[in-house]
Amino acid sequence: MNATLLDIRRPVEAELARYTQLFDEVLTHKEGFMNQALAYVRGRKGKMMRPILVLLIAKELGEVSESTLRSAVTLELLHTASLVHDDVVDESNERRGQASVHKIYDNKVAVLLGDYMLANSLHQAALTNKVAVVEHVARLGATLSEGEIFQLANVEREEISEEAYYRIIRNKTAALFATCGALGALSMDAAEDYCSKSEKLGEIIGICFQIRDDIFDYFDDAKIGKPRGNDMREGKLTLPVIYAVNSTQDPQALNWAMRVKMHEASAEEISSLIDFTKQHGGIEYAEDVMKQLADEARDLLKDYKNQEVKASLEAYIDFVIRRDY
Repeated sequence: MNATLLDIRRPVEAELARYTQLFDEVLTHKEGFMNQALAYVRGRKGKMMRPILVLLIAKELGEVSESTLRSAVTLELLHTASLVHDDVVDESNERRGQASVHKIYDNKVAVLLGDYMLANSLHQAALTNKVAVVEHVARLGATLSEGEIFQLANVEREEISEEAYYRIIRNKTAALFATCGALGALSMDAAEDYCSKSEKLGEIIGICFQIRDDIFDYFDDAKIGKPRGNDMREGKLTLPVIYAVNSTQDPQALNWAMRVKMHEASAEEISSLIDFTKQHGGIEYAEDVMKQLADEARDLLKDYKNQEVKASLEAYIDFVIRRDY
């Protein structure tokens, strides 16, 4: 039977409760309007995949420290702020079936609210009393912005390549998960080898997480919270379609793909490209890539001493590549 999130988080349930308390405290404000806007953000915690990863990696080393909890909070604040800003940049009115912050308020409030969370993220990093944590968080903020800019620039390029795709997701989703791994270890004063392996584990998980997220775009499902073809409507070509187009070199499909990148594709062309991708093995290819990466991630867990934590991390990896929302 596939593990559920409740199973995965069991070894760190108490720590996760404390994390949630700290996160909610940071996103609470005495001023009415500010608190109202922050409350909307607080209510969209999602699955808490990143805090769970930070806490599990720390738990392998013993009792989770206050620095670890603060690290988890700083990363989720940074992630949340980046989503608020991304929705403004992408002009996305929904995220996971809920209205975006800028849709509820407006772009000015959304940008400033994101800035507020970024400032508080750095404050939480400082409260870990570890310079290495602050350095990682600062670098992550820059990397996420670079990834978003490269993605926007890549829309205008004629290149349709896996290299460009992986560069984008490594600078966005993968970088965030890699920092979760790094901070989980650094916050517990782990040895350099454990820090390095934890960062690599996070990076692989992040790549798989994004590939799975991208696969969702080829199907209609109310649980996912976005309509089929949403990425293509935003000019984004993801791994399944990149593989299908490059492996077949079909002229019509290449033309549709370029029109997607230039924001010129019609709804019918996007639908046709999605169907072409599914008919020419794009989804299966992306699934195989995830499976190979998952094996690499599991190999990084072979020296874990805490068997409960190891089992949860193995289940975490399986959940990421098999999730349906």
